[in-house]
Amino acid sequence: MALKTAVVGMGGIGNTHATCYKNNDLAELVAVCDIVKEKADAAAEKFGVPAFYSEEEMLKAMPEIDIVSVTTSGYDNGSMHFEPAMIALDYGKNVLVEKPICADVRDARELVAFANKKKLYLGCDLNHYFTGPAADAKQLQKDGKVGELVYCIHKVGFNGTQDSYKGPGSPRWQTPYSHLKAFCAHPFSVMRYFCGDVVALQAFLDKPGVRQTAEDPMLSINSIHMKFANGGTGYLISQRGDAMFGYGGWWSYEHCGAKSTFAIENCVEKLHVWEPKNNDPERGTMNQATPAPVTKEYGVSDFSSTFPNRIGAFLEDITNKVPYEHIRASGRDALATLEYTFAAIKSYENGGALVVPEALPPMHGDISLVY
Repeated sequence: MALKTAVVGMGGIGNTHATCYKNNDLAELVAVCDIVKEKADAAAEKFGVPAFYSEEEMLKAMPEIDIVSVTTSGYDNGSMHFEPAMIALDYGKNVLVEKPICADVRDARELVAFANKKKLYLGCDLNHYFTGPAADAKQLQKDGKVGELVYCIHKVGFNGTQDSYKGPGSPRWQTPYSHLKAFCAHPFSVMRYFCGDVVALQAFLDKPGVRQTAEDPMLSINSIHMKFANGGTGYLISQRGDAMFGYGGWWSYEHCGAKSTFAIENCVEKLHVWEPKNNDPERGTMNQATPAPVTKEYGVSDFSSTFPNRIGAFLEDITNKVPYEHIRASGRDALATLEYTFAAIKSYENGGALVVPEALPPMHGDISLVY
């Protein structure tokens, strides 16, 4: 039986979630909600479902709802996530929240703890690794073909120049850490997906002269160095339209293992794999030529394809009754990205000091996985 779904927050992303539910056989979109009547009404007409202007009124009127997507916005693109997500959980609904899970890590901790207490599904739209290239790269890891992590490098953001800069933007972006909070959840999630938990990091944040002249408070250049629990290291560079990224495009992830290296280009488009020539007499020296990669192209260039993939995975996990702590891109996973974000803020505010992120809540396990 299809899961009955509703979307709260009918901006662009809310409409994307609604479309994904409409197009997935595991879901039935039954309602949309927005405090802005015009947005709710337009979405209701588009999708052929009732409009609501209060989440609680919607949940009282339609107790059959199984899942609520929270796609509200707010400061740093996440400050309005907490209350609607908590309301949905309090009504016994499973929740898929947009990233960042919250704009404040204290809210995120409370939200994850409440979902655990209620034993409900809480997922987050960390969609950047719900792709063909990421799936194939993960399989290489599982098959033991990559080896232990040596380093990884993730470059992701927006292309631009000082001439394309249009000013500080809307008030919700006029905070120092709005790019770090709103956007870096994605690269943090990708790096954790391939490398595991971060145990220490160091951050340097800044903004170019054009933003300084415009008195733009956003620290749009984020440079973060990480140490993973497995002993490997990683580097993340993200910027918001301050420069062109050059090699690798707007999104590139390179993962160097002790056995081979892989790189994902433009998130959905290509996977490159470099394997060493074991019979090379120069192996291990600076003179050894890097072998040509084996490249797989996926015939996909539209990044928006990640949304139905990720939302479909959430529907599959609930339909298959996956233990709530073990769903893909869980609330706990999203909390990890925000813990790293706030550790980066702490590092920056202390002159680039090394910071240990706060520990994640423990996994309690599920009896079906133990016996």
